[in-house]
Amino acid sequence: MDSIFSQLNVALRGPTGTPQSPTETITRLSDRLAQATQIGDRRSTVLTLKGLSRDWKAEVGERALPGLVDVLLNDAELDEEIGKAVLDTLYVLCNVNEEAESGRGQLHTHIPPQVNKELGFKHTDALLADERVTHKLFALLAHQSFYLRLGVLELLLILLHNRRQVVQGYFLKAPVGATSVIAVLEEQRDRLRDEALIMFQTLVHQSPDIQKVLAFEGAFERLFGIVRAEGGLEGGHVVHDALACVDALLRFNSSNQTMLPPMLPALLLFPPSLKVSEEVPQAFALQFWDTPQKPANASLIVGIIGMLVNSKGGSVEETRTFSRCLVELGLASNAPTFLKTQALRLLPPNLGIPLPSIVVTPYMPVPGTNDEEWDRLEPASALDALVELVLHGEYNGLFGERRAKDGMELRAAALGVIQNFVQRDEIREAIVRAMLPADGSNTPPPTTPLLHALTAPPHSPLDIAAVTSTHLSCLLFAHLLRYAPRTKTLARSIIPQPNFPNTQPGGEFFVPADGGAPPPPPPAPEEEEEEPESLLQTLSEHLSLAFLSKNRADTSDQEAREWDRLIVGYLTLLIQWLYDDPGSVRDFLQTGGLGMLVEPINQMADSDPVIPGLCALLLGICYEFNREPGEITRATIHPILTRLGIDTLIGRITHLRNDDRFKAIGPDTLVLPYPNQASALPGVPGGGSAAAAAAGDVKKETEAEIWFDWAFVDFWKSNYYTVVKGVAVDPNEAPPTASQNAETEMLVASLREVIQKQSDEIQDLKRRLNEFTASAAAVDVQRIAQLEDDLKSMRDAFEVADDRRKDVEKEQEDLLVLLDEMNLKRSRDKQRMREAGLAVSEDEDDGLDDDEE
Repeated sequence: MDSIFSQLNVALRGPTGTPQSPTETITRLSDRLAQATQIGDRRSTVLTLKGLSRDWKAEVGERALPGLVDVLLNDAELDEEIGKAVLDTLYVLCNVNEEAESGRGQLHTHIPPQVNKELGFKHTDALLADERVTHKLFALLAHQSFYLRLGVLELLLILLHNRRQVVQGYFLKAPVGATSVIAVLEEQRDRLRDEALIMFQTLVHQSPDIQKVLAFEGAFERLFGIVRAEGGLEGGHVVHDALACVDALLRFNSSNQTMLPPMLPALLLFPPSLKVSEEVPQAFALQFWDTPQKPANASLIVGIIGMLVNSKGGSVEETRTFSRCLVELGLASNAPTFLKTQALRLLPPNLGIPLPSIVVTPYMPVPGTNDEEWDRLEPASALDALVELVLHGEYNGLFGERRAKDGMELRAAALGVIQNFVQRDEIREAIVRAMLPADGSNTPPPTTPLLHALTAPPHSPLDIAAVTSTHLSCLLFAHLLRYAPRTKTLARSIIPQPNFPNTQPGGEFFVPADGGAPPPPPPAPEEEEEEPESLLQTLSEHLSLAFLSKNRADTSDQEAREWDRLIVGYLTLLIQWLYDDPGSVRDFLQTGGLGMLVEPINQMADSDPVIPGLCALLLGICYEFNREPGEITRATIHPILTRLGIDTLIGRITHLRNDDRFKAIGPDTLVLPYPNQASALPGVPGGGSAAAAAAGDVKKETEAEIWFDWAFVDFWKSNYYTVVKGVAVDPNEAPPTASQNAETEMLVASLREVIQKQSDEIQDLKRRLNEFTASAAAVDVQRIAQLEDDLKSMRDAFEVADDRRKDVEKEQEDLLVLLDEMNLKRSRDKQRMREAGLAVSEDEDDGLDDDEE
């Protein structure tokens, strides 16, 4: 180190001891680097430049970069010290983040951040101008030197960060690129392996070709080897990085997804070869999750499994095993709540395993044991467990906040799984038929958990858990009826039994399997002489009761909000049930449902738009689809519509979409944050006290609520146009056959807009095409004229050249004739000289003879 500082001092002072400017010093060092013949001289020069590069980045890059590249290509592999020095220097020159330099033990420089960034990109482009540099770096990964390989990995990471696509293109051409990267993954030294994993993720990012190459070279085996060596899920950040590399190799690359690695479920302790009839081992269901990194590692594995299952890679048996792993994790394990939510959300829409035939064994933590002891509950079908999860929450709502955000997200995910499962009409009908008495039997069927929650009467003061359970049961039951005429017909025949309060906090399927006593049977219902009510009548009465309870004078704002949420649940279910079902509309009107809808519609315009909008929509549906004989006809309803005002009704319906609770709903967004205010509801810890309000402000940040689901929002957007159009129709007008299909009308309206938009676009394109054609034609005319002028000029030049050629040929012919005449005259003269006795030279004789010949 002393020698380096002394060399730096000499370089700065110059040969005569006179101080030099940094620019002069760097120039001298660059010349010395280019002219030095000994590797020791080059080593000392590079070390000096390394010390200057931190503060004089621009000067070193401008003058010394070509020499540093030559040293990298020629000397780095031969001398470890010079190799490490040149790699460190190039790292500083190409780095665009000053904090990264500080992390490597260097101090902050005086270079402004923006200038430092521009210089880093400039030097990166200059370094990558020659593909040999990148090829050399990948080749140096196979070197035995620890520091040399570490420097290469750090420099490659900087280059990938700055110009990823360029480096990826060079990698595919590198002779030993793939083998070197795979080899460094096998490195036993932690620092090198960690840097290799980070570089690996960036290298394969958005490059299917590199992903294929590295997968073929055995990247999966190396990465899973790292995971096993580090202790699987219990490992730290190294396991997380290795799994992130696996995810990067598989995501958006269908060719790598053809085989599902059995190692993935095994890491979660789920046996990959487990049959459907076999029970899941307790080691999978009950694990310790106190390791900080384990949930994050498990989340990566669950994400990869969900990606592979939805891509339909691998065999049917493999896909079934992976799907069951997600089902068991979400329904019958002690995994963290967010992990269960993730597992349920990643189940494919077309699940390859039948939920009713899968038997799961839930577990319940024993209170007061800090999750160290668990009760094993009675086995239940996966479908029943999903319904219980939707209605009552995780562990049946026995632990934690009933409206916690993570818990509500889990229940929403379970609701989504059920929605996907009941897409087929025969499944919907089978579920609804199970709520009906058997054919020819007067014995009512047992009340299902869904029917129990759906028909539970609202009680004041409200209980948050009961409101949420009833609201979610309305959303769930709507999935069974939406666009299903036969199922709606069956649902009209459901006669719910008297609904007594449930004394147990959980559902009927969650019974301890270790001999625990089952819940006591409900008291025997009193004999009633009145005719039993249908499910539709019960819901109408509960809706009316909810309206009355909300409007009490002593109802607080908080409790009114909960009443609103319960009312929204009833209304959304009735809207989807009564739509395009005249029989249900007749039954609803006969129960007095018409009267309860008018008052909310008459509320002030600045009030909450949700309930008035839903009531107006339901009233419009009752008017539009009231097509069967009954006491209340369309003629009966029409004066009410006129008195309320057609424009008012339409405004109430359309204004619903402007509410934030409606606009925020999306295909993956169901749970909304609860307003940050202290709760005064019974059942909320500390409700009503000032101290609890202060403490509740912090808790409210994690609370959430549900108002609508995406299925209803999509239903509203598809069908509100039919209702808006129908409320203005005369009651005696015969229903048009085409208007009964709301989807068709909405489709026609939307298609008209699309056609008009496309027509405008076509006209615009035609106009632009005509302009282009005209401009192109004008350009072509000019080019043709120019070409014709050029051709004429060339023809004229050719004619002139041809005339000159003919003149030259004529002159040549004349000269040849003249030459022949001269030769003949010369021969005659020689002959006369001989005849006169004059001497003639031999050349002349030869010439004469030749001429004669």
